[in-house]
Amino acid sequence: MSINQLGEFVSLSFMAIALGMDAFSVSLGMGMQRMRLKRIALIGVIIGLFHIIMPFIGMLLGQAISERIGYLTIIFGGSLLIIIGAQMVFSAFNREAIKIVQPIGMGLFFFALSVSFDSFSVGLSLGMSGVKTVIALLLFGSASMVLTWSGLLLGKKVHGLFGVYSEILGGSILFAFGLNVLFG
Repeated sequence: MSINQLGEFVSLSFMAIALGMDAFSVSLGMGMQRMRLKRIALIGVIIGLFHIIMPFIGMLLGQAISERIGYLTIIFGGSLLIIIGAQMVFSAFNREAIKIVQPIGMGLFFFALSVSFDSFSVGLSLGMSGVKTVIALLLFGSASMVLTWSGLLLGKKVHGLFGVYSEILGGSILFAFGLNVLFG
């Protein structure tokens, strides 16, 4: 492995961790809902797959449309996180409320999509740089999967400590993260 290849691998590794930190932060809040370990494992795998698929699509589209679509994905992803967070806080106060977004079915799809939008934008810019696509995608997917599992498991532990208030805390984290995505 040459110095250039090693440098590219280290850079991609740091980028993968940075992209996965979104998934960790959001998963920390989502993990405060009651979930089984089987569900946590599935969520991590799905988030990892989305962190492979989204940058791959971005790489295919290339940098030509990066500036136009990149802004829209940030608005959509941030708005979705705000809605999920607000719904979690609302349902903590109203126990009869039907949970709008659960990390199952379409809810899991929207959850995975919202935390992987940034990797789509990164893929747009990487598509023109000639980076090793397979290595980048595997690093992005594995880092986000492990960080998602970590966030969900840590959130599950916190839920055990704080009970009902953990859902308010989790929703607040998602809401704040969504605001940060939009305005940060």
